[in-house]
Formats: sequence, structure tokens, C-alpha cells
Amino acid sequence: MDDKTIVCRCEDVTLEEVREAIAGGARTLDEIKRLKRCGMGPCQGRTCRPLIAGEIARLTGQDQANLALPTFRPPAIPLKLGTLARGGAKNEQA
Repeated sequence: MDDKTIVCRCEDVTLEEVREAIAGGARTLDEIKRLKRCGMGPCQGRTCRPLIAGEIARLTGQDQANLALPTFRPPAIPLKLGTLARGGAKNEQA
């Protein structure tokens, strides 16, 4: 793939940026996520996670199947879906 290929469409991150992060010492999906925001967009990494995992494995010699999945975090407070749909206040609770 070309360096200018976008691997994370949600956050507009290129393969070149991912390769730079790996060259800089990032060895896990979580590290790439924190450095480049890959997997933090609307798809939550469903598109970019396998591409980035493959690149980490290829450049570091790790087995892709052994790479730990990134950390997923739910919202800090429970929210009704209707509140989100209406664009309700942040502190409005269920």
C-alpha cells in the first residue's frame, strides 16, 4: 500500500502516520489509538483495526493473532438514546 493510503477514514489517518508511530516505538493497537486516534471515530475501529494490526505485525515481526485488542470504554454516565438523539444536556441522566 502507498504511504498516503488512508487507513482510518473516521479520523483521516494515513498509513504513513501509522508507520511513523510504529517506527517511533508504538507496538500495540492501544498505543497507535492513543497517538493517532485510530479507532476512536464512529466505526470504533471496525475498518482500521485489522489494517493497523497487519502493519504492526509486518513491521515488528509480531503475530497478528496475538495482538491485544484496544481498550473500549462506555460513556461515563448512563444515557437514554432519546437524549442523544435530541442532543440533550451532558448532565441529563436516565
